[in-house]
Amino acid sequence: MATDAWQRTREGVVAIWRKVAPERAGSVAGELDQTREDLLTARSSDDPQTESELRAEWHGRVRRLLLTEPSVAEELRVLLDELSPQSTTGGNGVQMHAHATGNGRVYQAGRDQHVQES
Repeated sequence: MATDAWQRTREGVVAIWRKVAPERAGSVAGELDQTREDLLTARSSDDPQTESELRAEWHGRVRRLLLTEPSVAEELRVLLDELSPQSTTGGNGVQMHAHATGNGRVYQAGRDQHVQES
């Protein structure tokens, strides 16, 4: 909830709720927004307990939704697959692009990198 994929996640979750409980979609959107604010505050305050509680709260909500509406399981799975880092990087978790011109140099690494030039 604290990543750049937030907007897509929010839209996808609200769409699922709109499908099965249209009267709740607006309040779910508001609750997601509030949870995101709480999560960002918890992370900036180094508060893993609150972060864990927020995760558990939404885990429970989604679990209960799947118990009452198993038909949305595939839609949720598609959303999760779409948001997975592996879906955009071919499974390695790292995606880099670079372009150098003239005498420019590009150094990229998915982890540690040591460059020694003389």
